Amino acid sequence: MEAKFFRFLKIVGVGYKAKAESQGRLLYLKLGCSHEVELTVPPAVRVFCFKPNIICCAGIDEERVQQFAASVRSCKPPEVYEGKGIMYIDEVIKKKQGKKSK
Repeated sequence: MEAKFFRFLKIVGVGYKAKAESQGRLLYLKLGCSHEVELTVPPAVRVFCFKPNIICCAGIDEERVQQFAASVRSCKPPEVYEGKGIMYIDEVIKKKQGKKSK
């Protein structure tokens, strides 16, 4: 399969990791829960993990690549206070200021 469309995701957080197995058919995510999140990749999409915190979704159908990347991101969307979670590489999260203690 020759991939034409790519979507890169970045995982931010201590202990958050991703692992792709069986020729890009399964994606395992450790996101601070008591269990690993296991995602099955659709047939038109392949998943690669360059580092434990960088995920690449590639495929020949742009809509399916975008849809799978969005489903991965929805497992742990980035939070606005600490910036932890799964975000797109080109995404910028504006952090909010927490309450100031007196």
